[in-house]
Amino acid sequence: MKDIPASRRAPALFLLALLAAVAFGPPPAAAAGKVTIYGIRMEPYGDDAEDYSRPGWGGGARLVAPVPSTGGLFAGAFGAELVNLLVETVRFQDPITMLRVEQQTNQNYGRVYLGGELGPHGRGFLRPYVAAHVAWVFYWIETDVVIPDDSSRENEIRQDLDSEWDDVFGYDLTVGMDWNFHRMWSIDTGVRFVKSFGVPQQLGDQSLEIHPQYFEVFLGVGIAIPQLGG
Repeated sequence: MKDIPASRRAPALFLLALLAAVAFGPPPAAAAGKVTIYGIRMEPYGDDAEDYSRPGWGGGARLVAPVPSTGGLFAGAFGAELVNLLVETVRFQDPITMLRVEQQTNQNYGRVYLGGELGPHGRGFLRPYVAAHVAWVFYWIETDVVIPDDSSRENEIRQDLDSEWDDVFGYDLTVGMDWNFHRMWSIDTGVRFVKSFGVPQQLGDQSLEIHPQYFEVFLGVGIAIPQLGG
């Protein structure tokens, strides 16, 4: 593997380890479903995403239910997440009256996704997995014009300048590790590549369509639901 760039070695080694665990490890016992609540750090990847968004923070929730006939090695997954990709304030000041006006822009990104997950869901401590999902992806951006009141925020004057909503199709590919510290809870970590299609340009007057993609790094806590297991 010496000719493979270092940035690609880790996912390749992880996938090989997962396949070895599935092929040579004992069948997982007492597979259980789980609900995971997780935090997200999202990084734009490629020109489309980097030009119209910024790195952001968010969170989500995911339900995993092992399929009984697969011995707990395959599970269905359903989840939703929301990330803020841009908060920007531009200030203007009249040179004569010294009146300050702010233009505040807020852009959010959300997904509802459904797919499958391959990996052990039994009682082992290390439970690596790979997953793929299709997703309904939605963006919305709001721009307000505000005349602030420094003495009391309740007295500020706010006007909605523009508000747009767009929803499109997307997908993701995920590599993760579930650390099973206790039979009822675990720590879930991983990296997810997410992509969406045909999003109208968010920050501009043209109708150019973009196809943004992102990398997510997530960290969460999973709560076991035994009755969802195989």
